[in-house]
Amino acid sequence: MTETVSREGCGGIARDVGRDSRMHSALARIKYKLVVMSGKGGVGKSSVAVNVACALADRGARVGLLDVDLHNPSVAGMLGLTGTLDTAPGRSVTPNRGCDGVLVVSMQPLLADPDQAVLWRGPMKTTAIHQFIADVEWGDLDYLVIDSPPGTGDEHLTVLHTIPDALCLLVTTPQEISLADVRRTINFLQYANANILGVVENMSGLLCPFCGREIALFKKGGGKALADDYALDFLGAVPLDPAAVVAGDLGRPVVRLEGESPAKQAFGALAEAVAAACRTSLEAVATLRL
Repeated sequence: MTETVSREGCGGIARDVGRDSRMHSALARIKYKLVVMSGKGGVGKSSVAVNVACALADRGARVGLLDVDLHNPSVAGMLGLTGTLDTAPGRSVTPNRGCDGVLVVSMQPLLADPDQAVLWRGPMKTTAIHQFIADVEWGDLDYLVIDSPPGTGDEHLTVLHTIPDALCLLVTTPQEISLADVRRTINFLQYANANILGVVENMSGLLCPFCGREIALFKKGGGKALADDYALDFLGAVPLDPAAVVAGDLGRPVVRLEGESPAKQAFGALAEAVAAACRTSLEAVATLRL
C-alpha cells in the first residue's frame, strides 16, 4: 500500500481506474459512517472515537475504526495494537483487530519507526485515504468510525467528498477557546454541505474520587449551549476521570476496563445516543442501503 501511495502521490499520478468502483463497493456494505471531528487538538477526539467504537461493538454492532490522522495517528496505541498491516501487492489489506473484533486501520502500523514523521502533502494524503477505504477488507459493517485530525484540512475534505452520507460527530471541551474552533468547524461543514450528527462535550467536569462531588474544573455546559445555538443534537458529556489515564497507560479503552467509572458509564451512554441518532437521522435514512 505505501509503495502505491508514494508512486501516485509524487507528480503525474497514474490514477487507479478501478479504485472509485472499489470504494463505492466497500462503502455500500457499511450502514453508518461516523466522522469524529474537532476544530481544536487536545480535546480528546481520538478517545471519543475509540471508546464509542468499542462501546458500539459491546452492544453487538459490527464496527470498523479508521484513523485518518496521518501525521499523528494515535488509535492503534490507544488500543494497544502493535502488529503491522498485510500490504502485499495485488492483495486487499486485512485490518488489525482491537476491542474483541473492531476492525482497525491506521497509519501507525505502516511506519517502520513509530517516531517517524509523515511528510506528505494533499495529493498523497488523499490517495492514502482512498486506499484505506478501497483496498481494505472492511466487509459488512454497522458502523465505520473515522477518527480525523484537528482542524478542517485535506483529510476532512477528502473524507466528506468520498463519503457524502457521512455523519459528523463534533467533539469539544467546555471552554470558549474550544467552542470557537467548533463554530468554525460547523461553518466549514455547512459550506461542505455535510451532515452533522451532533455534539459531544468531553472533559465535562470532574467527579471527586473521594467525596463524589462534581467539580467544574474546565467549566461545564459549553457544548450543550453550542448545540442549542445551532439547533444540533447534544449527544452527551464525558467527565474527566483518572480511569482514562490508567486506560491510556494500559493501551485499553476506558469502556474495556474492569469495574465501573464515570467515564466508562458516560461513554456507554454516548454510544447509545449515537446509535439512536444514526437510526433517526434523515440524512442516513435517505442514503441507507439495506
